Amino acid sequence: MPSGRKPTPTALKLVKGNPGKRPMNAKEARPDLSRPAPPTFLSDDAKVEWGRVIDTLYQVGLMTELDRAVLAAYCQAYGRWAQAERALAKMAERDPVNYALMIKTSNNNPIQNPLVGAANKAAADMVRYASEFGMSPAARARVNAAENGEKDPVDKFFG
Repeated sequence: MPSGRKPTPTALKLVKGNPGKRPMNAKEARPDLSRPAPPTFLSDDAKVEWGRVIDTLYQVGLMTELDRAVLAAYCQAYGRWAQAERALAKMAERDPVNYALMIKTSNNNPIQNPLVGAANKAAADMVRYASEFGMSPAARARVNAAENGEKDPVDKFFG
């Protein structure tokens, strides 16, 4: 297997630009856009987030059946982040000094609350997955969404 960078998918070259002017792959697979159902294992918070973003992702031409797992990972990370933040907020009600950011071990040593780490990890995962779909201001700056009525923006280049 050749070493070096992985090739950039044609759709991403069209969306982000192709500054190196490398040739585009006319035979690259282009799955049909779809609105897949969320996996049943998603948490309630994750399902709500799925419902909030699925139509927008479809409308801008970024959702196919193949993207279901990545969107599920994003939504589940969102759900874990929301759950950890709610738990921290509830603990903070009883801790007006540290707001539950620090707890004491059984030896009475102060440590960071493990929920803070869980919330931070889930938030980082969520942001990483969200960037795959252009769901942050920085990611959107690199994405040119399909115009209304265009089924697949790649088709205009490969007919």
